[in-house]
Amino acid sequence: MNIRKVLIANRGEIALRVHRACQEMGIQTVAVHSTADNTAMHVRLADESVCIGPPPARESYLNMAAILSAAAITGADAIHPGYGFLSENASFAEMVEAHGLAFIGPSPEHIRMMGDKIAAKDAMRRLGVPLVPGSPGALETLDEARAVADEIMYPVLIKAAAGGGGRGMKVARAPEELEEAWRVARTEAKAAFGDDAVYMEKYLDRPRHIEMQVLADTHGNVVHFGERDCSLQRRHQKLVEEAGSPVLSAADRDALGAQVTKALRELGYRNAGTLEFLWQDGQFAFIEMNTRLQVEHPVTEMLCGVDLVKEQVRIASGEPLGYRQEEIRFSGHAIECRITAEDPESFTPSPGRVDMYHAPGGLGVRVDSALYSGYVVPPHYDSLVAKLVVHGATRAEAIARLRRALAEMVVSGIRTTLPLHQRIVADPEFQAGDYTIHWLERFVSRGT
Repeated sequence: MNIRKVLIANRGEIALRVHRACQEMGIQTVAVHSTADNTAMHVRLADESVCIGPPPARESYLNMAAILSAAAITGADAIHPGYGFLSENASFAEMVEAHGLAFIGPSPEHIRMMGDKIAAKDAMRRLGVPLVPGSPGALETLDEARAVADEIMYPVLIKAAAGGGGRGMKVARAPEELEEAWRVARTEAKAAFGDDAVYMEKYLDRPRHIEMQVLADTHGNVVHFGERDCSLQRRHQKLVEEAGSPVLSAADRDALGAQVTKALRELGYRNAGTLEFLWQDGQFAFIEMNTRLQVEHPVTEMLCGVDLVKEQVRIASGEPLGYRQEEIRFSGHAIECRITAEDPESFTPSPGRVDMYHAPGGLGVRVDSALYSGYVVPPHYDSLVAKLVVHGATRAEAIARLRRALAEMVVSGIRTTLPLHQRIVADPEFQAGDYTIHWLERFVSRGT
């Protein structure tokens, strides 16, 4: 299929990111937007734009009928979902394909499979990918949960089967805590996802969060682009990501990459995907797969020199990958900071007018942002406003470059997490790469 016009079913920096890739490929773009995003940068730059509803996401960016109608009236032949919103909605992917459009992402079947954490673990178990010890499936009763906890030993983690973003996750460190964790996890899962199914995993006390970026075409070719270390998280939300990980060797990367690509080849997967693992004491354990482009994909692009969005479009067009695994080069080190419109201490959202915006520059510095001076950050959506990404020949050089870039960056009129990132990057433990997924919570609680 020769893709000529792409409708971007998203907003903010990721919509702008997709637009830029399409423009470089000679592909026209259609921006859909809510009334709150009339003056957004992706709307200003796209070849065409269509308003699809009022500010609430359910009435605009989650409105499948409105998005498909916009594709029809503009003559788009493909839809890129970005991340968030409808990007991992199998029903939407099915509707896109049923209307004769290319969905720039995985198949509906794989989106549905990996969206169910239990089904995803079952698939990876069959394919020989290592897992965290836990229940083989959903836990129907509290007695079942007690039996599994006794088998894998406390502490344990109760997790929503349809979950994500830390919702529907509760830790029980001892038998007397299990009933409460079970009850709260199911209640949260039902409220957040409409499904109270939960399962159990062994709770690891000092893991790192390691994920691996993969691309697969429709001709049976699968390659990986190395790992990202996403351990710096607050309330299960990533704040800083690195490629590669400070604790993994090239041999670790190659071994995990071989397992991952073999599994996805056998699965018949297509387009971009990211497999997420916990790593502790030299052992990997699969936790979930994201069937979409990741927020943190720029660190991989900086490390490998490949445009993942362009590759997504080419795969959706039916083209084969133009390279083999041994041709992928991992050069230097890259780090990304997610800058959000939040108070850097209380994390209270801070929407409003941006009086002044200045992006840092220089060798090895990239900023993915849809901000501009005078732009009004709306209160209706995710608070991410910019991703500051740096690349250096070594991790030490990348950190030095990041400190300099953070000092240069200016976003005034609203509060942002820039000061928090400056504190993190200046910390000796971060500089030494000595952290786990629990480190940032303790760091934030210490204050300035």
